[in-house]
Amino acid sequence: EGKLLLTRDSVHEREQLLLEGPGLIDPLGFLLTVYKGDSSGRWTYEMGLTVYDLLALRWDHAYYSPQDFRLLAPHISQDDLQGGFRFGDAQTDDARLTLRVIREAVADGAIAINYIKAKNLIIDHEDVKGVSLSDMLHEGKALAYARVVINATGAWADVLRKQAGGKSHIRPLRGSHLIFPNWRLPVAQAVSFLHPFDHRPVFIFPWEKVTLVGTTDVDHADSIENEPMISPNETAYLMAAVEYQFPSLSITLDDVVSTYAGIRPVIGSGKHDPSEESRNHVIWGEKGLYTVTGGKLTTFRLIALDVLKAIRHRIPELPEPSHDMPVLNQIDQQLPCSNDIRDNCRRRLLGRYGSDAFAVVNSAHPGELDAIPGTDYLWVELRWSARSEAVCHLDDLLLRRTRLGLILPHGGVSILPVVKQICMTELHWNESQWQLELADYQSLISHCYSLPSSESIPDWKALLSEVKRKRKSTSPERKKKIIRRSSMIAGAILFSLSILAIVWRKYNQSTKI
Repeated sequence: EGKLLLTRDSVHEREQLLLEGPGLIDPLGFLLTVYKGDSSGRWTYEMGLTVYDLLALRWDHAYYSPQDFRLLAPHISQDDLQGGFRFGDAQTDDARLTLRVIREAVADGAIAINYIKAKNLIIDHEDVKGVSLSDMLHEGKALAYARVVINATGAWADVLRKQAGGKSHIRPLRGSHLIFPNWRLPVAQAVSFLHPFDHRPVFIFPWEKVTLVGTTDVDHADSIENEPMISPNETAYLMAAVEYQFPSLSITLDDVVSTYAGIRPVIGSGKHDPSEESRNHVIWGEKGLYTVTGGKLTTFRLIALDVLKAIRHRIPELPEPSHDMPVLNQIDQQLPCSNDIRDNCRRRLLGRYGSDAFAVVNSAHPGELDAIPGTDYLWVELRWSARSEAVCHLDDLLLRRTRLGLILPHGGVSILPVVKQICMTELHWNESQWQLELADYQSLISHCYSLPSSESIPDWKALLSEVKRKRKSTSPERKKKIIRRSSMIAGAILFSLSILAIVWRKYNQSTKI
């Protein structure tokens, strides 16, 4: 039931974001492969996707025979292919989505401060009154007092919460990715399949003119204070996934452009398999500190509304949170210099920068409305971000305000001379500061956004061959268990489907009145 409700909320929020943020949140087609021997068969997928479509109130999936499916994904493995599904979803750049929300909030009166660390709670008479702040750039300190303190710090949530007497509940899970050139791993839409090692879903999809492969789901044992990085085992896991699904392309480690990893703040329940942990969000209130964690990016608006509801008794004058309020501000669809900007580029600028898109275009120097080779980015985006988006370090500019350090080889070394001139002009860096930033950035790229040493990476081809050998020798009893499990899943989904069909029918009837 919890997963169904989370899926319902995610689908509804996705549809709303697609309406509000074209160019930032865009539709993406997904292909779901079905192979002989998969733990979930065609009819299990069919029922699950039907539920998905009913929640979205539109029919958006279809099944294709093996012959037709090969036309949609010509490079996928043909061995034991039973066919596949196509369905619709969406994708975004999470950093740009977050930044647009922050900048629009600031325009509405909020205060956002970069590189400030909340170190300790200010507690008076068993009640949280504020936090002590540390300036990570200039080593300054300050106290901030508030009637309510909201702790929305993701994987770091337990650090402050324990100071208010809360127990640790966060299970940090790492998700890592590989990035390939799109010409080397060509996919026109996302391809989803079950990993042969553990039957977890894996996705290979187009993103920012490259191809992204992910994700893993492992316990993050390292300190969360350090930048996360892909491990040798995760590298082998993802390379095996690529080899399994696209064997004819002969992908090697030499084809990898970059890697990246993130930490999910999942609520731990003690389950052995990290992927079995709930992705629902949770709110804890302790002594005036309200901690929110978990959940999915897609449902961030609903999570925020739940937090506002939770604190209303402490701030009675707070307006009643409204589910009808849009997340993103509406913007004019026209841009200056429209004749110099293609329609898809204009749409992208408006989506990513909102009302700032006008200023972005107006800030361009001669030639800066041209695209950076091999990307959809315009040169002017580097200038605008350096000037106006709280860039403090080179990695802010190339890894978060833009993704150029991920999608261009070697962290974008080819564009660094231009980046240098922009940073010196807009950030007023001198030569010594540029050299310091460059050294730090290149070290970060080498250690956290590149492959581990090849000697440390397990032989994924040997591991894959062993798994395939074991699959072929699977006993009849094992196959019967898989069939029984699939039937049970299908039955549960069919029951949910019946309920949803009734709800949908009533919804359609009410809209016709």
